[in-house]
Amino acid sequence: MRVFQTVKAKLRRQPRKQRWAKQKLALVRIAVFAMLGTIMFLSKQVLAFLPNVELVSTLTMVYTLVYRRQALIPIFLFILMQGVVAGFGLWWVPYFYLWPFLWGVTMLLPGKLPPKLAKPVYAVVCGLFGLAFGTLYAPFQTLAFFGGDWSKTPAWIIAGLPWDAVHALGNFSLGLLIVPLETLLRRLENGL
Repeated sequence: MRVFQTVKAKLRRQPRKQRWAKQKLALVRIAVFAMLGTIMFLSKQVLAFLPNVELVSTLTMVYTLVYRRQALIPIFLFILMQGVVAGFGLWWVPYFYLWPFLWGVTMLLPGKLPPKLAKPVYAVVCGLFGLAFGTLYAPFQTLAFFGGDWSKTPAWIIAGLPWDAVHALGNFSLGLLIVPLETLLRRLENGL
């Protein structure tokens, strides 16, 4: 209760225009994150005809580089939209740890890489995530569909390697767009 009173007192001390500006900024940020999550979702739908080729990994990294922790908002909005449109099946559950895993890996990368170094590093990370996607998905697969029989997991991973290779090539290629998209998003963000 005391915290609430302290916050309320601070808000009263701020001029009305300043309070309105903060609320307006918060509303703009909510709208931006909703739009970014929608862009992720639409990019996946547009590229659905290409097996295991998607822009979601690229956009996850771009959003994380620009927004850091707040990037989880559009990422989880994307996951929710996938469930709403494609159905909340068991296939959907691993999305709650797969995309945040890529977010976490991106958060661990150095903040200010020179563009000449950033381009290949980001593309390689994006490609490696595509290659590891099936392996990262496998533990849930084992628990949900194989009743926890881990002896079938290696066969599942090996059978999926050709598709993971396609995923890796697609992610690496689209990962070359991370630096230009990050630059564009930062410019748009600074213009708001």
